[in-house]
Amino acid sequence: ASTTATLAMGDALAVALLESRGFTREDFALAHPGGRLGRRLLVRVADVMNTGKDIPKVGPDAMLAEGLLEMTRKSLGMTAVIDAAGRLLGVFTDGDLRRAVDRAVDIHRTPMRDVMTAGCKTIGPAALAAEAVRLMEQFKITALLVVDDRDVVVGALNVHNLLRAGVM
Repeated sequence: ASTTATLAMGDALAVALLESRGFTREDFALAHPGGRLGRRLLVRVADVMNTGKDIPKVGPDAMLAEGLLEMTRKSLGMTAVIDAAGRLLGVFTDGDLRRAVDRAVDIHRTPMRDVMTAGCKTIGPAALAAEAVRLMEQFKITALLVVDDRDVVVGALNVHNLLRAGVM
């Protein structure tokens, strides 16, 4: 019992000292970047997102067939629908595909603007990857588009990106 009490006192003194010096969770993460807490506090969305040619995206006038091919090529389970300036108009996901099939839409004659979901969930590149996990869990989604402050699509990620990074 005395050794357990001594260990408890030592832990309490260590915590009190850390608090008095203003040691934060972020300081701990920097000292232990390979640990679970370190990854959750240091990994940003920009570190794990797909960028450039790996972002699935089509224009609003693209036919659904083209959107499906883009989804398949990029393997994220969704594609962004963007305007000519690269700003996000909406997203087309596997769920949107199921709803389109249920409505028996013609994939060769239906433009993406008619089947996309506008007002989709997004995240910024500077956000913590742990925030992306929280959003995905909260809204029961498996992928997110990454936009800048002008709503231009700069990246995309899904749960597999976050699993590979050790954030989930």
